[in-house]
Amino acid sequence: MSNLAEALSKTAAAHPHAIAFKLDDVELSYEQLDGASSLFAGHLRAQGVEPGDRVGLMLPNVPYFPVIYYGILKAGGTVVPMNVLLKGREVHFYLDDPKAEALYAWHDFGEDAAIGAEGTAAELTLVKPGEFEALLAAATPIEAVAARDDSDTAVILYTSGTTGTPKGAELTHGNLAGNAATCVEMFEFKPGDVIFGGLPLFHSFGQTCAMNAGIASGATVTMLPRFEPGKALEIIQRDGVTVFMGVPTMYVAMLHTEGAGEINSESLRFCVSGGASLPVEVLSGVEQLFGAKMLEGYGLSETSPVASFNQPKNPAKPGSIGTPIPGVEMKVVDDDAGDLPQGEVGEIAIKGPNVMKGYWNRPDATAEVMRGDWFLTGDMAKVDEDGYYFIVDRKKELIIRGGYNVYPREVEEVLYEHPAVMEAAVIGVPDETHGEEVGAAIAFKPGQSATADEIRDFLKERVAAYKYPRHIWFMDELPKTATGKILKRQIEVPADVSA
Repeated sequence: MSNLAEALSKTAAAHPHAIAFKLDDVELSYEQLDGASSLFAGHLRAQGVEPGDRVGLMLPNVPYFPVIYYGILKAGGTVVPMNVLLKGREVHFYLDDPKAEALYAWHDFGEDAAIGAEGTAAELTLVKPGEFEALLAAATPIEAVAARDDSDTAVILYTSGTTGTPKGAELTHGNLAGNAATCVEMFEFKPGDVIFGGLPLFHSFGQTCAMNAGIASGATVTMLPRFEPGKALEIIQRDGVTVFMGVPTMYVAMLHTEGAGEINSESLRFCVSGGASLPVEVLSGVEQLFGAKMLEGYGLSETSPVASFNQPKNPAKPGSIGTPIPGVEMKVVDDDAGDLPQGEVGEIAIKGPNVMKGYWNRPDATAEVMRGDWFLTGDMAKVDEDGYYFIVDRKKELIIRGGYNVYPREVEEVLYEHPAVMEAAVIGVPDETHGEEVGAAIAFKPGQSATADEIRDFLKERVAAYKYPRHIWFMDELPKTATGKILKRQIEVPADVSA
C-alpha cells in the first residue's frame, strides 16, 4: 500500500526547515507544506470527500497548488488538475466527466470556474490569499495519510484533445511515485537543489519532473506563475537554479531576450527539455548561452509522463529523445503493431510501470491505444544502432505529398537554422494536384525578416524537392498551448498565401 503523498511526509520529517517552494519573497518550508496539506485533507474530509472521490484543482504555479494537490492525495482523493485558461464550457466538461465532488480555483479565474461548476456535483471554492489561510485554520488536520494501493488512481490528467473531446488519463499512485523516483535518480536531485518551476503544475511534465520529484528529493522549486523569459533569466541568477525544466518555446524565448548572455548561470548543472521536439539549433544555442548540458526527453500524459531521456550518465545525441528510462521498454511498430527493424520509421510503443491505467470511463479509447501492455503513442520515430530514438513526427501530422511522406519535424529543423527564423510550424495544405502541399508558418526574431522566396531558396538547398514548402506565410507569433507547445491545429492558412 502506498500513497504518493507519503513522499512529502518523509521529506518533511528529514528536512523540516528546507524550503519546498518559493515564489519571489514567499517561501514555504517542507514542515509548513506538510502541515498545511494535512489541514486541507482534514477540510476535505469535513466536506464529505471520501477516498477515490475526484477533486478539481484550477490554480497557476503558486504555493497553494502543492498544498491542495497533496491535501487531496492525503485524504485519499483523486486530483483533477485543470488549465487555468479553460473557459466555462471546458471547465464544465472537466468536472462533469469525472463527476468531481469539488473544485478549488484561483480567484482570478473565478468567473469561468463558476460558469463551469454550474449544473455539476462540484462545489466551487475560490482560493484567495488570506481567505484560504482562514479555511485551513478552521480545519482539523488528518492524523494519517489515507491508505491507497499502487493501482489506485491518484490523478486524472485530461489530454489536450487534438481530436474530439479530451480524454482523462488515469495515473495511479504507483505510476506517479515511480516516475518521480526515476527523475530523482536520473537528474541526481538532492537537498539543496533548486529546480526552476515555470512549467505549469497542472501539466504532467511540471507535475512529475519539478513538483513530485522535487518533493521526493528535498529540493526547492522556485515558481513562476506565467512564463516571461526575462523573469526566468532573473530567477536563474537570483535563486541559483541548478536544474532548469522547460519546453522548446521557453528556451527559444530566452535565447532571444536582451541581456541573456550577461546573467550568471554558473549554478546550472543542466537544462531539461520535453513536451515537444527540440530543434538542434536551439539545443546548441542554450548550451552555449548557459554553459550547461541540455538533456532532451520524451513522454506523454499517458506515461506519467517520462518514457525516454538523454540520460546524464550516457552520451547525449542532439536531435534524439534518448533511450528508455530504467524499467521502461520502447519499440517501433507498423500499422498492425508489428515490430519494425532498426532504422525504419514507425510508431513508438511503450510498456512499463509508467503507463496509465486507462482513460477514465472510456474503454473504447483505451482499447484503441493499448495492445496488451503496450501503449501506442501516435508518434513516429526511428531507432539507431545504439538504441537512441529520433522522433520524426506525430502520426496524424504526416503530410503525404504526391505519394511521398513528408515529416514536418524534418523541415522545421532546417527552418530553425535560418538566421531570421524564431519559430516555425510546417503543416499540410490541401492541394488538387498533389493531395497535400507543404506549408510553413513562420515568426521572425525581433528585428529580422526574410521573403518567402528567400526562405524557399534556403530550404531548396537543404531538403529534397518534394519536401520544401510551396506555401509560406508569416505571423507575429504562432499559437501555443499553456505549456508552450505550438498548436498546429489553430494555424490558419491565409487565402492569399504565397506559392
